[in-house]
Amino acid sequence: MAEPQNIRPRRSFLFVPGTGPEMFPKALKAAPDIVCVDLEDAVIPEDKSNARRATLKLFEDVPADVGPELLVRVNSLRSRDGIEDIAAILASPFPPPGLMLPEVKTPDEVQLLADMLDSENSAIRLQVIIETNEGLEACREIACASDRIDSLLFGGVDMAAELRVEPTWSALLYARSRIVHAAASAGVDLIDVPFLDLNDMEGLEQEAAACADLGFTGKGAIHPKQLPIISKHFTPNAEQIARAKRITAAFEEARTGLVVVDGKLIEKPVLRSMYRILANAENTNAL
Repeated sequence: MAEPQNIRPRRSFLFVPGTGPEMFPKALKAAPDIVCVDLEDAVIPEDKSNARRATLKLFEDVPADVGPELLVRVNSLRSRDGIEDIAAILASPFPPPGLMLPEVKTPDEVQLLADMLDSENSAIRLQVIIETNEGLEACREIACASDRIDSLLFGGVDMAAELRVEPTWSALLYARSRIVHAAASAGVDLIDVPFLDLNDMEGLEQEAAACADLGFTGKGAIHPKQLPIISKHFTPNAEQIARAKRITAAFEEARTGLVVVDGKLIEKPVLRSMYRILANAENTNAL
């Protein structure tokens, strides 16, 4: 049984503003799993065009062996800026390998973009932010809208504003749980909102641990100093790695949909999680 495609560690990400291309090498050096150049929230309206040009220029010189996964967060696909972002990316001879889509409310948005990418024979991958009530209501359908989707992201700050609550763990637990189910149904990764208090490392530790327990596969960062804590909670430990090896080996040998490992009946759908554990371990030298 071959390992599924598109599995790679997505434990952490850092944003780089599209107006600050000089920060791009620093973000790469910090070595999060994802570096995302932001054309949306980090860029004021009058700077959108310049940020778009500067961002696409960055991808002309990216080395083939760059470590982090690279994305560009475009503007909402329901806005003029978003449409102009996509048009410029499709026209570029050096497009980014992946796009982060904000404020997605319906699966139609994703399907339309996927169709455009198909028409251009583009290999661009997608990561989708769920941060509105409409998006939350349709999150499972959104997650399953295209096989280009590699992960969902939880936009907790915007979601809290829509819910008229503070972005506390308890207030957002229902939204997080619902998105966990959506990501699991689609077999994609799930990345939590960054922890915004740089001085509260204990709070980051607690929230990262809680997210990992809930079913998230990663968490955003706003500063490189947060990365070690985040990575620790989303990197498999020795016991998890050993169990994943036993389960994948059992399925590869049995070639059936059910195996018994350590006295427990294991069904085939769990393989996605097991391969993710092994991919994370291999790519983070945890093996």
